[in-house]
Amino acid sequence: MPTYRLVVEYDGSAFHGLQYQPALRTVAGALEDALARLFHQVVKISAAGRTDAGVHATGQVISFRAERAFPIERLRLALNACTPADLVVRDAALVADGFSARFDALERVYDYLIVNRPYPSAIWRARAWIVPRALDDARLVQAAAPLVGEHDFVTFCGELPERGGTVREVFAIDAARSGDLVRITVRGNAFLHRMVRIIVGTLVDVATGYRDLELTARALAARDRTAAGTTAPAHGLYLAGVRYDAFDTYRPVALRP
Repeated sequence: MPTYRLVVEYDGSAFHGLQYQPALRTVAGALEDALARLFHQVVKISAAGRTDAGVHATGQVISFRAERAFPIERLRLALNACTPADLVVRDAALVADGFSARFDALERVYDYLIVNRPYPSAIWRARAWIVPRALDDARLVQAAAPLVGEHDFVTFCGELPERGGTVREVFAIDAARSGDLVRITVRGNAFLHRMVRIIVGTLVDVATGYRDLELTARALAARDRTAAGTTAPAHGLYLAGVRYDAFDTYRPVALRP
């Protein structure tokens, strides 16, 4: 059976997350429905990263196998004719047997968008977290430093994984600003449930002066969720890219409307 790889983007606002749930609208459900129409069989997908309700993606990677072949040069166009407007296939390719979007990923990249100004935004209200208190960008980056590296991130976990531990490696945490818009980029090998959102919320607590600069190091050592800060809202988070051997889907979320 041929193995296919898709790169997809979606607006998570109206999805109840990525994972298939029979009674709810999910990314996996919408995509599997479209694939079933094209391949005339039940198709189950594997994703590079699960995203919660309200979380967006610009570089999510999907893999699946199908008994029937479909002309690869037509697959992207055909899928985009079958998927809803808030779910788009960027790229479609045939890959080697055994490829897994989840298990072959070397790095996952999340972007988090913040509008930092003392009044709301009509444009960004469903796409970014509105933070009215002034953010000290340098203080944010300084607070992020203890989180880079391989650590037990149980403090920064929403729900514990069913299998495996809570040790993950964060490769880098960076921040970029364009006027009122701030983009926090977190790179790592894998992430726990709500890990990026808890990291971002904790960094914002420090960067606004609400919490002290030593909070992140202290929280990491505590191994207790109550030691960390705020959980940032889902609608500011984007799975922006996934890196594989010789393939990278990262596309930074633009710092403009």
